[in-house]
Amino acid sequence: MTTSYSPPSHDASGPKSPLEILKVSATSKPVAVAGAIAGVVRTQKRVEVQAIGAGAINQAIKAIAISRGYVAPGGLDLVCIPSFIDISIDGEERTGIRLVVEVR
Repeated sequence: MTTSYSPPSHDASGPKSPLEILKVSATSKPVAVAGAIAGVVRTQKRVEVQAIGAGAINQAIKAIAISRGYVAPGGLDLVCIPSFIDISIDGEERTGIRLVVEVR
């Protein structure tokens, strides 16, 4: 079973668009992922990063750290909210990490 996070459709600030998902692998370049995170955060204020396995999680965390430096000059302070996620890949259930990155 694949689970995904869907933020509430309405809050005090109005309707929200679906959360963008970035999937990171062990071979992903952290600088490239950081640029993608920064771009989405600048426009949507939050992004979901998914990773499965130690190598992928390492690259994702490095990318989040790098992206904080990219958006800081614009006055944005990023936080990361980790959680587990069950993902179905080729019919096989895998446990991964979901990292919701948002502006504090």
